[in-house]
Amino acid sequence: MVRHFLTLNDLTPDELKAIINRSHELKKMHSNNETHEPLYNKVLGMVFEKSSTRTRVSFECGMIQLGGQAIFLSPRDTQLGRGEPIEDSAKVLSRMVDIIMIRTFEHSKLESFAKHSRVPVINALTDLFHPCQLLADIQTYNELRGDISGKTVTWIGDGNNMCHSFINAARQFDFQLNICAPANFLPLNWIVEKAKNHVSIIDDPLVAAKDADLIVTDVWASMGQEEEQNEREKEFRAYQVNNLIMQQAKADALFMHCLPAHREEEVTSDVIDGTQSVVFVEAENRLHSQKALLEFLMGKL
Repeated sequence: MVRHFLTLNDLTPDELKAIINRSHELKKMHSNNETHEPLYNKVLGMVFEKSSTRTRVSFECGMIQLGGQAIFLSPRDTQLGRGEPIEDSAKVLSRMVDIIMIRTFEHSKLESFAKHSRVPVINALTDLFHPCQLLADIQTYNELRGDISGKTVTWIGDGNNMCHSFINAARQFDFQLNICAPANFLPLNWIVEKAKNHVSIIDDPLVAAKDADLIVTDVWASMGQEEEQNEREKEFRAYQVNNLIMQQAKADALFMHCLPAHREEEVTSDVIDGTQSVVFVEAENRLHSQKALLEFLMGKL
């Protein structure tokens, strides 16, 4: 049976933990310059309708390091950008490549593609979810602080696709998630409801950050929301992660951001460059966690 990774909920908690454990092993193998090519002669099709740095480089490098190849497809290069039905594109591409990752806007488009694909499909970001980033985030916390189960994570900022994926992660990895966002920018209720025993909505950022093990934020205006930038800056001004916020958290708390960051907006430079920040380890771990995911979906884990 073909397995897809459209959200964290597509896998079981045990499967997710196995991927995290494998990502540590793959990172160690990479640092030791070990050759490991279980995906020799396999091809990853990378469909991008949104621009990317970390996602493209990490998946492309990952496939090369696993012995395979990756093909980059933008809307300019494919019939997807010229109105070909998603179903037809899925049927054609999945007859040629061995696995597909898609970075797009509408989550429904990704679901439709996966429904008609005969090979695994990976969500490399949609407007609703960003599960690959969460694999890297959990790997990073696990690497530096151990098991995240039972810990407290505080999300401050927009209730966006990253926030939605942290909600799913709270349930799958069994941690508590405090969400602090302006009233007009809370995460979607149906997503919160599915993890309600693991999620608290808190109005005050200082209260939300109290005794947290991990503080996380993201840009105030994501891709496609640039025209809302000025309005969002006013709404989110009180939700900046700064030293005062970090002082409310535990002394050994970590700070994460999926990047790119807008310094002095959602986070101050002294926090993102500070000793509690692990944003660049987090970015690096996209490579290793996604390699583990590729192995899993290709039946090599």
